[in-house]
Amino acid sequence: MSYIYNYAKDSFWSSTQHVFVGAETGVLKGVNLAKKTAANFQNVASLSKEEEICAMCWGNQQESQVCIGLKSGLVKTFDAESGEFTDCTNCAGGEGRFTGLAKYQESLVTCVESGLLRVWKSEENKVDMDVGKDVCRMRQNSSLPQQVATGGKENELKVWDIQNPEKPIFKAKNVRNDFLDLRVPVWVTDIQFLSEQKLVTCTGHKQLRVYDPATPQRRPVLNVEIGEYPLTALSVTPDSQSVIVGNSQGSMVMVDLRMGKVQKAFKGFAGSIRSLQCHPTLPVVASCGLDRFLRIHNTNTKEMLHKVYLKSRLNYLLFSSADFTQEETETAKKQKRKLESSDITEEDEDELWGKMSVVQEGKKAVTAKRKNKSKRVEAKSK
Repeated sequence: MSYIYNYAKDSFWSSTQHVFVGAETGVLKGVNLAKKTAANFQNVASLSKEEEICAMCWGNQQESQVCIGLKSGLVKTFDAESGEFTDCTNCAGGEGRFTGLAKYQESLVTCVESGLLRVWKSEENKVDMDVGKDVCRMRQNSSLPQQVATGGKENELKVWDIQNPEKPIFKAKNVRNDFLDLRVPVWVTDIQFLSEQKLVTCTGHKQLRVYDPATPQRRPVLNVEIGEYPLTALSVTPDSQSVIVGNSQGSMVMVDLRMGKVQKAFKGFAGSIRSLQCHPTLPVVASCGLDRFLRIHNTNTKEMLHKVYLKSRLNYLLFSSADFTQEETETAKKQKRKLESSDITEEDEDELWGKMSVVQEGKKAVTAKRKNKSKRVEAKSK
């Protein structure tokens, strides 16, 4: 499905953006799935490599603000209603790029690769936590916003309480040694909360793991291998019974957590998947990555509903909780009304077609053209 790609104009702000996407170039992009339009909210020529978007989160519960974390350490706030960046905060600290960004009450929560997790209550009042080096992902618990989970390369899953930052409230334990009695390496690449307690992670060693801190054991209650390539992103379906996971080869599958088996495989990818998110209520999932496309799939039928080319390599996306299917229905109804209110009736169309000359085919048409040409030549000679 081809989309019209426009730079954002003043008339564009009134339309809802169903998906916000952050690119390697530093451009924040918005896509309206109902009207099939996409827009840049910045000028690419004015951006540098240090403004690459590494992490994103909603700035408020109404989803009218988007916070983006840049490679340079800045966090910008975009107001979707006015179409402007309203705030810019310097959240530099530690080493490496942002691996997670969250909003807790009025404070920003950031985490960088070196393991510095910081709560920015104000420029002077900051709370720091050391969550371990080589962090790949920090994720907030939507049910309990004061909790965040972290994990990375040789850095096991940990759950932290921002209000009590002294030590983690849960620290996972590695699985037992393999059949050769060798230690299994740790590489957590993405994390999601299944509920207030349960968590699910994917790893760079193809493992999908479920943890339940409510039980006495710290090892995963489910540990399965998916595919042959490193897993890069995952998201939980609205019923919390399945997860959708993508890998570095461009494969995306749905896994049933009750059985620990692959249910469905989605097609149409051509590069590593960097971010994906299920809609909170609808059976759809949005994904993006290195092939520069945003894709929307139906999780029930596996059908690709939308495919949008966004010109840049994409790092992160936010999927609005708005029901875009209702807007699509309204748009289709408006188009139908326009056609019905057209001045041209069926009788006018028949009359118009009747006035058109019939195009001859074959030798007769060629003969007629030659005769007409010879007549014009004779007329000119006279």
